[in-house]
Amino acid sequence: MGYEGVEFAGFYGKSAGEVRDKLRELGLGVAGSHTSFDSLVLWAFDKTVEFNEVLGNKNVIIPSLPGELRGGKKEWLSFANYLNELSRKLQPHGMRVGYHNHWDEFIPVEGERPWDIIGSNTVADVVLQLDVGHAARALGSPEEAIAQLDKYPKRSLTVHVKDFSKQKGYNVIPGEGDLNWEGFLSACKRNGTEWLIIEQEEYPYPPPVETAKRALNNLREFLKSI
Repeated sequence: MGYEGVEFAGFYGKSAGEVRDKLRELGLGVAGSHTSFDSLVLWAFDKTVEFNEVLGNKNVIIPSLPGELRGGKKEWLSFANYLNELSRKLQPHGMRVGYHNHWDEFIPVEGERPWDIIGSNTVADVVLQLDVGHAARALGSPEEAIAQLDKYPKRSLTVHVKDFSKQKGYNVIPGEGDLNWEGFLSACKRNGTEWLIIEQEEYPYPPPVETAKRALNNLREFLKSI
């Protein structure tokens, strides 16, 4: 199809070496890995680093927080500080830590959005992996979702290319919903985004493989215009 790489969300019992060798066989790069918060604390940290070193991955992205760690502004600020500490610990290994939003990071707590708490209180090396589909849902405006890239310049080095439709929700192939893709991709370009990660939240039609093909073709067409 022409995909250049893959971001992982679990390895299903495969070793880092097995995954690395399969990527080499297929000519694919590593865009990153969604890594649970638990895998980056205490005893699991060294094991996680070793796995990603073998894999050749430099983007370690936390996809969400356990419910007990999500709360008010104080809890989100504590998490931002922990991201700074993880960034410092990962730098010697040539890796970056990041956080991936869902929709609720844009719902204010104590007058401030968790996404802004994270963005305003983390060092520049912490990746803000914007999921533009989730942001559009939460903010009610595709344009405001796109504006998050410029709000925190050069922070979204990887993004999730997901569409959203007021009529169909996530039940739409990237490039065929409500988002202004030329505007989004232009914002990615001026902010140094390295990976555009296509994600389909739901599979209404056609089958997943055909969806992946159509999404990539849509993205390529939009990229021609920026």
